[in-house]
Amino acid sequence: MLTFILAFRNLMGSGKRTWLNVSVLSLAFVVIIFYNGLLEGWNVQARTDTMAWETGNGRLSHPLFDQFDPFTLADSHGKTDEGLLTLLGKDASPVLITQATAYPNGRLFNVLLKGIDTRQTLLSVPVRLMDSLASAGEGGVIPAVIGDRMAKAAKLKAGDMMVVRWRDANGTFDAREVMIAEVFRTNVPSVDVSQVWIPLEYLREMTSMYGEATYITLSKEGVAKLNGAADDKLPASGELYKGWRYEDEDALMHEIDTVIKAKKGSSTVISMLLLCIALLAIFDTQILSIFRRQKEIGTYIALGMTRLKVVGIFTIEGTIHSVLAIALGTLWGMPLLKWIQHTGIPMPSNTDQAGLAIADKIVPVYSAGMLLATVLLVVISSLVVSYIPARKISKMKPTEALKGKLV
Repeated sequence: MLTFILAFRNLMGSGKRTWLNVSVLSLAFVVIIFYNGLLEGWNVQARTDTMAWETGNGRLSHPLFDQFDPFTLADSHGKTDEGLLTLLGKDASPVLITQATAYPNGRLFNVLLKGIDTRQTLLSVPVRLMDSLASAGEGGVIPAVIGDRMAKAAKLKAGDMMVVRWRDANGTFDAREVMIAEVFRTNVPSVDVSQVWIPLEYLREMTSMYGEATYITLSKEGVAKLNGAADDKLPASGELYKGWRYEDEDALMHEIDTVIKAKKGSSTVISMLLLCIALLAIFDTQILSIFRRQKEIGTYIALGMTRLKVVGIFTIEGTIHSVLAIALGTLWGMPLLKWIQHTGIPMPSNTDQAGLAIADKIVPVYSAGMLLATVLLVVISSLVVSYIPARKISKMKPTEALKGKLV
């Protein structure tokens, strides 16, 4: 305890130099937390929105289906198991996909026609208005919903009409008019860009793919129901289940997780650079302190204090920088980080062109584990940096130290 008190008093005696080091280190501490919180917030938002709009908590896909290869769409559809859909009920949502060409306002767009059950509640795609128009039988016109990115590109709005041409299962081309029932806003470009959503039964009839689907989206409860089935539990992700390829949540989020990992790698480099800049100041301060206080060190040793204790005093002095920095960073950084978390970080308007789920504002997420890891990183790093110059004290001779000779 006496060692800590002595080290603290010596540190406070350095005055402005101490608080300058503490301020720089507190800045690095807060920036590290902010940047990691920003990435974690993006990760949580992207996963949440993607599951809500597109993937659910699991998916049963046709074995030939590859969402990154449009050439597989012609063959990646098959009959759905009615018994399976009856078991799952509202916890499953079949989706049928086919390639098509849209002609909005006399222009040409290659699009994906996606058929979705208008009674489903699993995905956030707005189907209620589409369902009401389909029930009303608007003169044989196909109701559809599109995202705002698609609407801006095609210059469409709710109530507009356009012609859509497709090829059915027999290879025959056909065309019908589609009425835009609603334009929705989503953070997930993969359910928006160049995509037109129509009622599932309409698309099945149009393509002669009766009772077929490209994939079946599952909710968390749906996955639990299939795993709880006594006759046939879900296999590992990527394996077949009743003729369909099962993909779990981790497999569906693989692309997002890969991007986040890459971003965390760059954030680690930035964090290390900031931390090194702050620790360099502590390192220089320790060397200068040992150089100027050689007589004091010799006095400690002459009075019977072991070299290990003297090294401990100087190591603790350097480490207290980090403790004070964390306290100072908490004092000014916590209100700032809470305010940023409340308001969010606005994203540029062209970020949605990256093809990833990015909201207009990203809300940072600060977990207890992240905060604890950052605190330990700062404290341990400052401990190591403080010990490196202090260990030279163990090689000093008391007589030379008392004379103030160079180490």
